Formats: sequence, C-alpha cells, structure tokens
Amino acid sequence: MRTLANVLAPQSIRVNTVHPTAVDTMMAVNPAMVSFLENYPDGGPHLQNPMPVSLLEPEDVSAAIAYLVSDEARYVVTGVTFPVDAGFCNKL
Repeated sequence: MRTLANVLAPQSIRVNTVHPTAVDTMMAVNPAMVSFLENYPDGGPHLQNPMPVSLLEPEDVSAAIAYLVSDEARYVVTGVTFPVDAGFCNKL
C-alpha cells in the first residue's frame, strides 16, 4: 500500500487501507469461532475491544471507506492505515 501510495501520489491518487476489528459477518461469526467462544465466553482479554463494542456492523466499515473516498477526506494523507476497530490496535 505504501509503495502504491508513493508511486501514485504525483497523479493525486491516494492509497490507504482500512483495518477493522471483528465485523458481524461469516468471517467472524462462523461455527469454528462460535465453538471457540463457547469455551472462552468472554473471548479472553486479547480478543476484546477496549471500547464497549462487541462486533462492528458491515455498515461501520463501509462508512469509513465512504469517508476516505469522499471530498471531505481529500487532505487525508496517502499511505494511511485507517483503523476502524474500537481501539483494538491500541492494546498492549
């Protein structure tokens, strides 16, 4: 992403990535994960979001992407990793 961001910047093309926490889709809510969480009901501290959010909705991620491609984000620097994760990446 950063390589593309640098290569495409002279053409005013921004390249960023979005990094969500668990989203309420089959990727996070599937039989294997449900089985795992039945053995660890709270998911363990390493799987919990610091903010009181269990799962994001797909629309939450879509809204972040819509912002990044909008005119309102025209000055968001290229080469950004954009977390949509209720603070998950800030954990120690």
